[in-house]
Amino acid sequence: MSTDPVDYRFLRYESLEAGTIIRITLARPEARNAQNRGLLVELEDAFGRAEFDDEVRVVILAGAGGSFSAGHDLGSAQSRAEMDGPEPHPSYAGDGATLGGAEARTRQEWRYYFENTKRWRNLRKITLAQVHGNVLSAGLMLAWACDLIVAAEGTLFADVVGTRLGMCGLEYFGHPWEFGPRKAKELLLTGDAITAEDAYGLGMVSKVFPADDLAERTLDFARRIAQVPSMAALLVKESVNQSVDAMGFSNALNSCFTIHELNHAHWSEISKGEVYYGTSEYGLVDWRHAPGIPRADPHAS
Repeated sequence: MSTDPVDYRFLRYESLEAGTIIRITLARPEARNAQNRGLLVELEDAFGRAEFDDEVRVVILAGAGGSFSAGHDLGSAQSRAEMDGPEPHPSYAGDGATLGGAEARTRQEWRYYFENTKRWRNLRKITLAQVHGNVLSAGLMLAWACDLIVAAEGTLFADVVGTRLGMCGLEYFGHPWEFGPRKAKELLLTGDAITAEDAYGLGMVSKVFPADDLAERTLDFARRIAQVPSMAALLVKESVNQSVDAMGFSNALNSCFTIHELNHAHWSEISKGEVYYGTSEYGLVDWRHAPGIPRADPHAS
């Protein structure tokens, strides 16, 4: 892989601290960094570029604008153009996209939502998610793929696909491991959000910084991590990841991806192929006009 400078359409790629730290920034602020196919393919390239570069010790993943990421892009003009516009994204020419039935969606989501997230989780660098604003649904997947998460004060984390799309969570189903089993059920069944402080209490977030200082405080944190010898840092990461895998993490991910695709198949059958998730026609709130996301409250019913 070339290490020459590259211009991405949906990302910014910055080399910091004499090349020891890379900051990748999701750069679709007008869409709250919703993940269209072009962004995800560029992100795979950017992570691979940082992984290839032996000078890099730490990779920061951030988001431009008011939110880290609002999740998967479910229908912007850009996303529609990529799928069936006059110049479709090349990824829709294969990986099962031209096949029929449930195979097309299963193979596409396995490649571009599931397998890529697992690969980023196992990247041969230490990765640090710098999150702020809303981290919604598939935005959680990007943060969870990173080794550490730091959050701005006021950040909210939620998976609303259960309440708004009639789906049983995300393709990369890290919820029980990140939230704990009962909290995962509560958040998926209600669509409620937890704060950065709540996430810190759960051990999901490592640091909570003032919003105005987030970028610089994150960089300071990354500098500390970059001082650890690269082999030791990698073996720390690998030791923890393999321990969690021994507890069943990777097998659970594989199983839950299959369950996720069953949920898609359910809606496709119910709607006779019209939709692959729940819509207002089937009793759900239209996600485009849904009310604000409430915060999880131990005293509220």
